This record gives sequence, C-alpha cells and structure tokens, in this order.
Amino acid sequence: MTKKQVAAMKLNRTSAMEENYESDSSPFKLEKLQDENQVDKPFIRKQMKIRFPERGRSGRSVVTIKNLEFAYGDKVLFKKANLTIEKGEKIAIIGPNGCGKSTLLKLIMGLQNPQTGEVLLGEHNVLPNYFEQNQAEALDLDKTVLETVAEVAEDWRLDDIKGLLGRCNFKADMLDRKVSLLSGGEKARLAFCKFMVKPSTLLVLDEPTNHLDIPSKEMLEEAITEYQGTVITVSHDRYFIKQIVNRVLEVKDGNLQDYAGDYNYYLEKNLDARQKEVEREAELEEKSPKAKAKSKMSKAEREARKKQKVQAFQQAKQKSKGLKNAKRWK
Repeated sequence: MTKKQVAAMKLNRTSAMEENYESDSSPFKLEKLQDENQVDKPFIRKQMKIRFPERGRSGRSVVTIKNLEFAYGDKVLFKKANLTIEKGEKIAIIGPNGCGKSTLLKLIMGLQNPQTGEVLLGEHNVLPNYFEQNQAEALDLDKTVLETVAEVAEDWRLDDIKGLLGRCNFKADMLDRKVSLLSGGEKARLAFCKFMVKPSTLLVLDEPTNHLDIPSKEMLEEAITEYQGTVITVSHDRYFIKQIVNRVLEVKDGNLQDYAGDYNYYLEKNLDARQKEVEREAELEEKSPKAKAKSKMSKAEREARKKQKVQAFQQAKQKSKGLKNAKRWK
C-alpha cells in the first residue's frame, strides 16, 4: 500500500468519526434520549385556575323582596321596594354613598330585619356565601394563615389551598404565620382566600375588590365569570362591574330601579350616569403618569377639556336619538 493510500484511509476514518459525533449530538438524537427518559425534561408548573366550589344548583327563585321598608331614624332607605332575583343572574347594586346598598345585602343575608315587608331566600338549595367589607376583622388571630383557609375548604386538596394562597401573594414561609402578625392588607387578602373556598350557590359581595392587587382582582373576575350560581355585588369598581354582571339595580329615592342588562346597557339608558362616567374617565386620564408627563395644561384648560367631552357626548346622544326617530318615521 502506498503512502498516498494510507493517508487517504486516515482521512476517511477521521471524517467518519466527525460524522458520528455530529449525529450523536444532533437535536434528533437528543430528542430520542429524552423520549427514552435518559435526559430529564424541565418541569414547568402551570398556573392553577381558581373556581368557586358549588354545592349543587339552587331553585329558580333565589331572592324575593316584597314591599320592603327600612329606615335609620328619619333617613328612609327603602319604601315599598320590590325585587325578584333568579338563578344564574349576576347583579350589581349601585347608587351614591349612604343610599342603602350594604344594608340591602345585610337584609338579604338575614343580618338585619325589614321594618315592613319581606326579604326571603328561595326554598330550594340557596346556600349563600357572604363577603362583607369588614371581613378581615372577623378572622381568628390565633390561627395560622394555612389553618384559616383549610378549616372551611371542605373539598380542597392541601396543595390547591397552598396554590390559592400563593396566587394571593402568601409565600411558603408565611403559611405558618399567625394571623395576628399580618398587616391590614394581608388580613384582607386572607379573608378573600377564605371566602373563595367555601361551597355555595349564591355569592353576596360587598366591595370585594378593596385591598386586592390586580392579579387577585383578575382571579376574582375569572372565578365569578365561570360560576354557575347567582351573584349579588356592591362595588365602586366600575371596571370590575363591567366584567361580571348581566343586570344592574340602582338604589334611588327609596326604590330599586331595575336595568335588565349589563353595565354598558345601564349607561345607555341613564344619561346622568353616562355623564359621570365620562367625567370619571377624564379624571383618571389626568391622573395617569402619561398624562402628567405629556400635559402642561392649566387647571382651567383641563376643566374646559372635560366640559368639551361631556358636551360631545350629549351632542352624539341627541344625534343618535334624531337618527332613530327619522328611521321610525320612514
């Protein structure tokens, strides 16, 4: 064999070794190893979805109010008010401060009695779960964070309870902490977690988004959207209301004004409320960081701009009304 032939054989052997190395380290080879459990795949935890536990279904009639009258001294809150709430409705009760919204929830829950008339829960499987504004004050200060939620979580696994607490910013090292050592905001979030795990067919919520961060609010919105039972809520959080309700009750002059639609439907039917909504949006826009950075308008200029928005809405409303009338007479 000549030197030239020997050199060619060595070159071929080296090339073959390189090809085998590249083949062994190829993505296909790595995938094959993974399939054969020779390489551990990375573990990625999926964010758990939180749902309100439901205890069967209620009957069609959930709440009935007949000729309700209630007053604090000379302040009349309700006079001959009537209302029927049926299974599956998600209702927002709105109105100015002091008009009786929270009182109405307490009447529904039986915590206060009507002075005249009736407030009745349906007879078939109506199981209310009540979240009141001072819910955190009722917590047992001697219990731990985990014990507080676990004692009412009948059908929840321990890992799921920990997952819920984790989504509400309770880290692992906080689960054995006494409630007495928590801050006011932490107590409010813990009360919210306790509320989330209790089985029910009716949710009654009084300002539930107070003290909640944005992820917790989103979790609550999603859970209520998926809930098959009935929901009654009082809230000043207009965005929250827009996401969840299909009926609006306005407490006005001692009566319950019923709007059989969502919050946008209520705004369409109520010009005064729509004007306030425009003004509220303008105020929020002025307070936003972007607006502060961009705008150098004086206070008078900002007020003028706000008035222009309200006037523009009124003109659009009148124009829309005129078009409807024109179509009606065609």
